[in-house]
Amino acid sequence: MFKKILIANRGEIALRVIRACKELGISTVAIHSDVDANSLHVRLADEHVCVGPAEDGLSYRNIPNVLSAAEVTGAEAIHPGYGFLSENAHFAEVCESIGVKFIGPTSENIAALGDKARAREIMIRRNIPVLPGSPGELHSEGEALDAARKIGFPVIIKATAGGGGRGMRVVNKEDELVRAFQAAQTEAKSTFGNEAVYLERYFLEPRHIEVQVLADERGRTVYLGERDCSIQRRYQKLVEETPSPAVDEKLRREMGRVAVEAIKAVHYRNAGTVEFLLDKDQNFFFMEVNARIQVEHPITEMVTGIDLIKEQIRIAAGMPLAFRQQDIKLSGHSFECRINAEDPEKFTPCPGLITRYRPPGGIGVRVDSIMESNSLVVPYYDSMIAKLITYGQNREESMARMRRALDEFVIEGIKTTIPLHRRIFVDPEFTKGRVSTTFLDRLLANVS
Repeated sequence: MFKKILIANRGEIALRVIRACKELGISTVAIHSDVDANSLHVRLADEHVCVGPAEDGLSYRNIPNVLSAAEVTGAEAIHPGYGFLSENAHFAEVCESIGVKFIGPTSENIAALGDKARAREIMIRRNIPVLPGSPGELHSEGEALDAARKIGFPVIIKATAGGGGRGMRVVNKEDELVRAFQAAQTEAKSTFGNEAVYLERYFLEPRHIEVQVLADERGRTVYLGERDCSIQRRYQKLVEETPSPAVDEKLRREMGRVAVEAIKAVHYRNAGTVEFLLDKDQNFFFMEVNARIQVEHPITEMVTGIDLIKEQIRIAAGMPLAFRQQDIKLSGHSFECRINAEDPEKFTPCPGLITRYRPPGGIGVRVDSIMESNSLVVPYYDSMIAKLITYGQNREESMARMRRALDEFVIEGIKTTIPLHRRIFVDPEFTKGRVSTTFLDRLLANVS
């Protein structure tokens, strides 16, 4: 087992990794930008190193500075969390080359799955159901038009290096395609440094279902149930739950089997998530693999009792999975609400000073956050400031606990998305489990 791990991240995920390391008896090194010097994750780590100014490209994404921090502190491994360098194949490769263990998939895994068009091709070769789409990346508007005509409208344009909803455009009819194609290319270039895009058929009102997987260094692979991530705005998830109210045991086993097959197609290692679209007829289609730990991993932990961060660390240390597929049992129901520092009506970022912070508590309630009263929410990073997680013996109990927890949660000084979450959890369609990726658009359209 490692003696010292550097956490190449900030915020609640950095704190989450520190907590797992402490329970495993591993020393931790926190990196931070100058504006995060007094952050909770920095204060709770055994050591800390400033890696640059506020801009993430000069600090948290600054590979030479991050690796220098690992070298000067003697860290044997780096946990990248999610975002920042977590899916950077070059960073993983450099870690491998200098003998620092990257706690995540291999650089080859990340490279193969990070290119969405290439990932589609791999899955097609393994007879895994994928969304109808272009055979690979598109190089011109003409190619895009030809592909769209064959697929049929509506279609969605996606960046091959994409993620987080960036570089994506829905096109409902032919005369919209050229402008959307150019816009997607421009956003993909500015966000990912790669303008390549491809096309997929766009399904109306699908569910977004993802399957959590773990694979050890020996290739033993298991799935840990599914998460329903259909409540989202502009492809950014806001609420997740497990198990999905739309997935029965037979479908769960089949999606799990396909997820494991997808992972094995690239000889994947460590934690990953296979994402699917589920249509109204219970047909599911592969979308992509997120080669990292997910923001919403806590709800899987709640229903399985498995600490996914500890498992990541154990796998990276060369330890085999201590359980087989038949050992994994799902129990109860869990929700997660992403609490963002945003105006809940305009969805604009709302940085500033938190003058009062009182998290909820009680049985079945978990809050992952580094926020406190007098914490400053800076404008340089993602707006998520807390994850509110509830657990119950069934969906109704977990939902009731979430309503209670949202009412208890006090954050003053800035605006947050808590009022929106309260609306979601009393909506009749949501409470009945009748949701899709268009749910939030309809909810917001009904505002009087």
